[in-house]
Amino acid sequence: MTDKKIIAVVGATGTQGGGLARAILADPDGGFAVRALTRKPDSEAARRLAASGAEVVEADISDEASVTKAFEGAYGAFLVTNIWEHMSAEQEKQDVATMARAAGTAGLAHVIWSTLDDTREHIPLHDDRMPTLDGKYKVPHFDAKAEADAYFADAGVPTTLLRTSFFWENLLGAMAPQRGEDGRLVLALAMGDSALAGIAAEDIGKTAYGIFRRGGQLIGQTVSIAGEHLTGAQLAERFSDVLREQVGYAPVPFDVFRAQPFPLAVELGNMFQYYAEVPEFNEARDIDAVRELNPELQTFEQWLTAHKGAFANL
Repeated sequence: MTDKKIIAVVGATGTQGGGLARAILADPDGGFAVRALTRKPDSEAARRLAASGAEVVEADISDEASVTKAFEGAYGAFLVTNIWEHMSAEQEKQDVATMARAAGTAGLAHVIWSTLDDTREHIPLHDDRMPTLDGKYKVPHFDAKAEADAYFADAGVPTTLLRTSFFWENLLGAMAPQRGEDGRLVLALAMGDSALAGIAAEDIGKTAYGIFRRGGQLIGQTVSIAGEHLTGAQLAERFSDVLREQVGYAPVPFDVFRAQPFPLAVELGNMFQYYAEVPEFNEARDIDAVRELNPELQTFEQWLTAHKGAFANL
């Protein structure tokens, strides 16, 4: 392992980091090795990684000393946060700042930071199309990540900003098509007639691997990714084809979505409105360019076919 460049992977037992870890491990001649950072090195997922050839180390992204130690001797790192664990944009920014300082201290040669666009660049706080949240965000889980981008430059860390998009895995849960009283399946999304930039979570990690394989070519650059741009009607068509049952599409008004009785309704309603009303988001995501980095990039239909079993009980 010592003759390979070590990539420290935050979230290696999760979706994005797991995709990168698996991509590296599946390419034993690729010149890279995985150091999986996890708070739970004894977890089943961590044990599977170790059995596959990964080095597993314990680290907590809120603890700078533990992260710095985990980064020591590594060539690069893939960094990601999970705001849904604590639901705090401020905590997320603190964690990113901690990782950036640790990366700088450890002298990493290349960091990939999984981030998102700043929605306020196109829908400023004074814009009343959507409510402002916490007094300073439109979509906190986007805007906080975007603010944190600067921490890497501040720490002098050679970084590629990897801007992601809507995870198709979100359609496996509450956003899946629902069967109405008439027995018909309907996909309800707050997207109007606009196309949604989406991607399989596994492909985020695979694309990050493609960036590392380019050496330092993409350091200092922003790489915005998606697997496909599809309207709600097109997504419903793909569901119909794969499930072999007609699935309709129901565009949900943004305000109706924000009024739903679950904790993140307002933030997610803002997110969908941003997706729908800011064409620059999709324009920045060139599918052909992403496929050059990740030749195995999945289409929505390919992803849906692989997950068909998850929709068996709709």
